[in-house]
Amino acid sequence: MTYTEKFTWAGKELTIKRETSPVAVLSAESAQIKLEKINVNDPALRPSNYARAEGTVLPIFQAEGVRLDLSKRTKEPMNFWHRNMDCDELIFCYKGAIHWETELGNIALQSGEMFVIPKGVAHRSLPPPDSKEENIVIELKINGAIAKLI
Repeated sequence: MTYTEKFTWAGKELTIKRETSPVAVLSAESAQIKLEKINVNDPALRPSNYARAEGTVLPIFQAEGVRLDLSKRTKEPMNFWHRNMDCDELIFCYKGAIHWETELGNIALQSGEMFVIPKGVAHRSLPPPDSKEENIVIELKINGAIAKLI
């Protein structure tokens, strides 16, 4: 059997064909590095914005130029406007629905939909008026190049 591995960077692609799988290893040991997973449905992961409009999102991952936040807004809309001056925000509605008011216009997201709020644009989120469930939103903050959906 032949295994194919593709590398892509800076618009270039390299294809390597090998006889063994690149993940076939005899052992892998590290006290510092391990695979971790979280379940965004876990009730223990509850941001302070869950039932409080003035609450905040829960940071769940951060690296240079990138931060991933979890929002679980239930009934109350944000009672303030927010303007992120450092980064673009990719908003992904994982569960439920969420409405966004921005100075560029309003948008409603259903489960599985996403959009980008450009850096510096004022916005706030509101759960649907008839929301009876938890609305789970993943927010990816991207610092650097202008983010856009392809």
